[in-house]
Amino acid sequence: MENDIIFKPLQFRNLTVKNRIFRSSISGRWDNYDGSGTQARINWEEKFARGGVGAIITSFVPVAIRGRIMPNYATIHCDERIPFWRKVGEKVHEYDCKLILQLSHSGRQQDIGGVENDGLKALSSTSKTESFHGLLCQAMTLTEIKETIQMFADGARRARLAGLDGIELHSGNGYLFNQFLSSGINDRTDEYGGSLENRARFLLDVIRAIRKEVGEDFHLQFKISAIDYNDAVIPWEKPGNTLEESVQICKWAEEAGADAVHVSVGSLFPHPLNPIGDFNFEVITKTYDTMLSSGNQTIRNYILFRYKLLNPIFKFLWNRVKKQLPPPAFNGNYVSDDEMRKLLIENQGRNLLSSRAIKQAVNIPVLCTGGFQQGSFIRQAIDDGYCDGVTIARQLIANNDLPKQLQQGKDLPDRPCTYCNKCLLNVIENPLGCYELSRFDNDYEAMMAEVMSVFHGDESAKHNTEVPVLHV
Repeated sequence: MENDIIFKPLQFRNLTVKNRIFRSSISGRWDNYDGSGTQARINWEEKFARGGVGAIITSFVPVAIRGRIMPNYATIHCDERIPFWRKVGEKVHEYDCKLILQLSHSGRQQDIGGVENDGLKALSSTSKTESFHGLLCQAMTLTEIKETIQMFADGARRARLAGLDGIELHSGNGYLFNQFLSSGINDRTDEYGGSLENRARFLLDVIRAIRKEVGEDFHLQFKISAIDYNDAVIPWEKPGNTLEESVQICKWAEEAGADAVHVSVGSLFPHPLNPIGDFNFEVITKTYDTMLSSGNQTIRNYILFRYKLLNPIFKFLWNRVKKQLPPPAFNGNYVSDDEMRKLLIENQGRNLLSSRAIKQAVNIPVLCTGGFQQGSFIRQAIDDGYCDGVTIARQLIANNDLPKQLQQGKDLPDRPCTYCNKCLLNVIENPLGCYELSRFDNDYEAMMAEVMSVFHGDESAKHNTEVPVLHV
């Protein structure tokens, strides 16, 4: 395995990562309600550093309380957050793993606003209600845009002061940047709307502001939805950006100072293509009630999820766009299990064609996300020029030590991820973790032990451990 491309360092302009496997951003409600961090978050990130990933891209880290997707996510909206993120960075650095902070703003895609945002519409590029959940919003004024640009610059400064290795701007998957970039969402008539150049202005202004704030030698990458498919769930919505438009945005972002691009898909979250895989009605029926008060279409969705006779309606809408996709770039090597082979063909590397088109147009490294978990497949993706590295979330939740398993010669873990998406559908109100019972031999206690393991060693839980004596 000495010459294995997966385990050769990836060199960015200002950063070197020991291998080509990144833990992609994925969110869990690990932290305090006010956005301060906890030991559970540190334990969570440590799992993947210990498992051998080259770098961790943190979950969605808001630069403003008004820009969070839900409470209990650690923020970077004030200087008081710097010491916590320094602790997270120091912990993963113990494993020669880099930590890239994902600077984020929900815009209108605010699943649960929290009490601080009670009565406030979310800020967005538009005043048009989000189509899937019916999340209300209002178009930002020019003053609010300038203030938000500075919030991102301040977030980058705090990340650098915390000793972290870089930042990622979450400009895909329907969040605020995507709301400006997308022709399916952005309906502004000022200099931040209309033409592609105008729609890209917010992202490019943020990149330039960050460079001015932190200099040229701090790693900065951005995530983009290469194709919006904005009409994937609601057919009468505008389709949004094409691949060709995204390629142009990436070229402009490189000129503005970006060091790498991270390729995803979809202009809302969740999206039929992100993450691709199953949509489990049994789980979403239990957890979606948490969002009932968030939007004006959540009751519609809840009824579609809860009543089995109505499930086919949602399934039709959810799976409609998948039938329009081109064939995958290639298939992995032989896998003996028929069911797993089929799952891999359907799910693994679905963004590679878009990633290759972007890679051919820019001169910065390209990372690609999308269901990777097979060593031979990842090697071919990199060797054949589809991307320079892969980012993985759900498959690492299933197997935290996937990089080490691949390095030891396995092509696929003994118990691979089944793309069931139960981890993501649970996370609205339950701890993030693998909830596929079959992977634990149908032992619920064993599954819970793994899910809850992130809370072990939580220093905050050790206070007042002495049991008082009851005097009667």
